[in-house]
Amino acid sequence: MKALEFTTLKQDQDSHARLGLMRLPHGEVQTPIFMPVGTYGTVKAVTPRDLVDMQAQIILGNTFHLWLRPGLDVIRKHGGLHRFMAWQKPILTDSGGFQVFSLGALRKISEEGVTFSSPINGDKLFMSPEVSMEIQATLNSDIAMQFDECTPYESHGKPTSEETARQSLELSLRWGERSLKRFRELNTGNALFGIVQGGMYESLREHSLAGVAEQGFDGIAIGGLSVGEPKPEFERILAHTGPRLPAHLPHYLMGVGTPEDLVMGVSMGIDMFDCVMPTRNARNGWLFTRFGDLKLRNAGYRDDDRPVDMQCQCYTCKNFTRSYLHHLQKANEILGAQLNTIHNLHYYLELMQGIRTALAEGIFTPFKAQFHSQRQRGVEPGQD
Repeated sequence: MKALEFTTLKQDQDSHARLGLMRLPHGEVQTPIFMPVGTYGTVKAVTPRDLVDMQAQIILGNTFHLWLRPGLDVIRKHGGLHRFMAWQKPILTDSGGFQVFSLGALRKISEEGVTFSSPINGDKLFMSPEVSMEIQATLNSDIAMQFDECTPYESHGKPTSEETARQSLELSLRWGERSLKRFRELNTGNALFGIVQGGMYESLREHSLAGVAEQGFDGIAIGGLSVGEPKPEFERILAHTGPRLPAHLPHYLMGVGTPEDLVMGVSMGIDMFDCVMPTRNARNGWLFTRFGDLKLRNAGYRDDDRPVDMQCQCYTCKNFTRSYLHHLQKANEILGAQLNTIHNLHYYLELMQGIRTALAEGIFTPFKAQFHSQRQRGVEPGQD
């Protein structure tokens, strides 16, 4: 069996959206799909059993953080990340590049890789395409990501210049070649995705895409979006790049985003998404529903005895009221973070299931119209 087999089952007639099936070493994934983020080998505030109950198909692990803690010796002893975190379905790991570049002044970039100080204890560390591939091989993730430079939206307080974005994407292309070479040498039996960069410049996105597509990865991702750019800029680059991705490969939009971003991404041909938003917002009392966003700290929910979303079938909505969740949030109880996270992830995964059903039935356009109509309605205390 190949490390990854991707099949397009149905192509939408009115957009670039497509229904697909991805076969990986640890199971099948129906696309389009949202992938909950498990940075340290755990999706915050939920158990693997919760994830199975909400029909999560694939989750993320973070190469950089797992490398630092608990360390590769511990994960190697477990035979990889799957047994370590008791998750036997597919896992995608990022390359660690985004975390390294987020360190700012703590890191120094060269052609060879990045030297930086550990944010945990200050130790001098070095990350390169080869090191990233070796770490991801130890994690044994079904999908690894090439080591790249995530081009920031701003540099020194100004939008990143075209020349800087070009130099950045050229470095990522060279690092992509090195990532592929080392990954193939390691012969893990898993898949490796390349990443398209190019900042906010359409011509550079095309140049990067042509280079990545030629290198021969198992899948392709769009990086460098949702990094602080205004929403119109995000939409412009996504609309330009998404439809141009090679049709025979799975398409992954990294680090995105809101429910509206997911629906737009699917329309532009994206198959895979991840974002910390549903889990992070849940811990802050911000819940996503089909009728807009609900902020639990609002005093109007103090005695609201209805579920978060009347139509939702998640464990939280079937058993608890807005009033109780408001109380847990105000009292800073751990259970509040758990119940909120269960709801938000269920909402995201149910949204993707709804999209897949609509694509299968050929009704994606009316599905989108209803989605936007309901979300714009909004949720307020006392509203039916």
